[in-house]
Amino acid sequence: MKTMKRRLSSAEEFDIMKLVLDKFLWLGTFFIGWGLYSVMTSDFTAGMYRILVGVVVFIVFAGIVVREFEMIR
Repeated sequence: MKTMKRRLSSAEEFDIMKLVLDKFLWLGTFFIGWGLYSVMTSDFTAGMYRILVGVVVFIVFAGIVVREFEMIR
């Protein structure tokens, strides 16, 4: 038996997108904070790599946001 798939409204899609993108922001903030802590307490190089990972996560986040807003247009 074939099931009918219900399409999400734009408000529901936006709410789901907010939940997913919020996780990217928390992850990027975590890596930058962990990197700053590492730079100040122990290893400068490892801390800088962690900060770089956080920046990359933010860049990916920005790319996803731009792509989603271009799809809306």
